[in-house]
Amino acid sequence: MLDSELEKNLNEAFKLAHRKKHEFVTVEHLFLSILGNNDALEVLNYCGADIEALQKNPESYIKETTPLNSEEEEQEIQPTLGFQRVLQRAVFHVQSSGKKEVNGANLLVAIFSEKESHSVYLLQQEGITRLDIVSFMSHGKNEKN
Repeated sequence: MLDSELEKNLNEAFKLAHRKKHEFVTVEHLFLSILGNNDALEVLNYCGADIEALQKNPESYIKETTPLNSEEEEQEIQPTLGFQRVLQRAVFHVQSSGKKEVNGANLLVAIFSEKESHSVYLLQQEGITRLDIVSFMSHGKNEKN
């Protein structure tokens, strides 16, 4: 259901949360991890995103807002409800479109439904909308360039 590159990105999100001793893995962890995904990067580059800026900002946001695991012994990192909704939404959209695998671009589209997400704010600051991404995925072009 998830393409192999996206599976690696999901693992990276959990590893990042684990390394930083975060209690939760969030939409922002997920967003940061898919900034290394070829499908997501293709769309973002086409839309004119400043990838470097998109990478820096979530790191500081995650550091400031994500609770640390307070336990002495390691506990399993839990995905937030937003993280779970993004994955479920991406899978549902791909299934309903008759495709077989979820990729990084599908995940970007799903992130836009998390209205309170800092990742959505960052994308909007870059002038990127959900429609831009969906248009690129559907037609290979959009009105950005």
